[in-house]
Amino acid sequence: MAVAAPEASVRMPPANLEAEQALLGAILVNNDAFDRVSDFLRPEHFAEELHRRIYETAGQLIRAGKLATAVTLKTFLGDHDLGGMTIPQYLARLAAEATTIINAIDYGHAIHDLAVRRELINIGGDVVNTAYDSDVDHSPRAQIEEAERKLYAIAETGRYEGGFHRFSDALASAVDMAAKAWEREGGLSGLATGMQDLDRMMGGLQPSDLIIVAGRPGMGKTALATNIAFNVARAFRGETRPDGGHVTLNGGVVGFFSLEMSSEQLATRIIAEQAEVPGYKIRRGDITETEFHRISQAAREMQSIPFFIDHTGGISIAQLTARARRLKRQRGLDLLVVDYLQLLSGSRSRSDNRVQELTEITTGMKALAKELNVPIIALSQLSRQVEARDDKRPQLSDLRESGSIEQDADVVIFVYREEYYLKNKQPREGTPEFHDWQNEMERAHGKAEVIIGKQRHGPTGTVELAFEGEYTRFSDLARDDHLPAHM
Repeated sequence: MAVAAPEASVRMPPANLEAEQALLGAILVNNDAFDRVSDFLRPEHFAEELHRRIYETAGQLIRAGKLATAVTLKTFLGDHDLGGMTIPQYLARLAAEATTIINAIDYGHAIHDLAVRRELINIGGDVVNTAYDSDVDHSPRAQIEEAERKLYAIAETGRYEGGFHRFSDALASAVDMAAKAWEREGGLSGLATGMQDLDRMMGGLQPSDLIIVAGRPGMGKTALATNIAFNVARAFRGETRPDGGHVTLNGGVVGFFSLEMSSEQLATRIIAEQAEVPGYKIRRGDITETEFHRISQAAREMQSIPFFIDHTGGISIAQLTARARRLKRQRGLDLLVVDYLQLLSGSRSRSDNRVQELTEITTGMKALAKELNVPIIALSQLSRQVEARDDKRPQLSDLRESGSIEQDADVVIFVYREEYYLKNKQPREGTPEFHDWQNEMERAHGKAEVIIGKQRHGPTGTVELAFEGEYTRFSDLARDDHLPAHM
């Protein structure tokens, strides 16, 4: 005979109706109580439906410059029986039992925290149910990322740590930033790119900045981003605090989303740059013994640097955000690179407006930079209209598909190499035009222009860099004023 299982005890979601009543009563007595909690407390945070309606209606009246009292609210809430008590009577009781607004913030925090707990319970239930009844094409990794997204949404919605700060606190932060810049190699307030002329113009890569690196195919934008990322990771120097946390003293931990190239292709680029062996020779195995030793030495040196690559193609901005947060939590993060913007997808389907989708992506990218407090370098394609102009130097209007790229970016950098276009204009040998073309090629050979088209915190202008195509390497351009004096 089968024994019936004991009936599971039903647990009610956590709530504090007394705190909700006390807060609503305080608001009805003195509308200033609403201003103390309205920046973090929402109607949906209340467990009782009637309390949500009272709080929402009171807020609408107060924001309209009207008085919210038991008398003015009853008009908007109707007249329902509440177990022998009407809504006007209930409102009058809330106001009568309220004593002071001093504890309004504490009541608000208690209500908010319990709402977060209820939402955590809901997410936990969803995770369990989805894991039991998951579709074949719904991978566990996708479920984890969805759970992370929901958890982060809870953490950010209705936070009550924000608000105004004293100007003296902001001054202290600014002085602290200047002190760190003075101590850091190169005297920069941001991360050094490894290219002095570029650092001089930008002051390094600033925390929370979204930096767009744009250019037509073949200009070397991926090479520039890779060079900067590797320079930052190679310069990393950190220490462990007494509490077990890690602090970066120089350089930084780098996360690189390579949506176009595989991690092996990206590694080959970096090895070619460091070992000074052309990438095409490495891929073909057409290398000498000396070159092989240089490659091995470069690979050994690179094994210890904090450079992390994610080469998953076709990910969404939500997935990228979840993975970046995870890297920050597990390994630390000081610089994030995304190659490139147009290969990301938004939450909307591809059939929707691509401009709106790209707006969602750039807005999400800027929000992520602020949240993680790290610079994000995002590469972007340029429209073909550049090719139709005589002067093919790019400008802000050439950014593809969305003005949101220009709007959300703190810095917009264009990569331009005149040598690339001159190669395609070679006239017939022996003609006067050929001689002029040779002179122009000689002048442009091995040079690149990094055009800063927008910079919120500094000047715009052009920085000339050296570019070695066979090693896909950018570096400072040697100038007469930089060379040692002749003996």
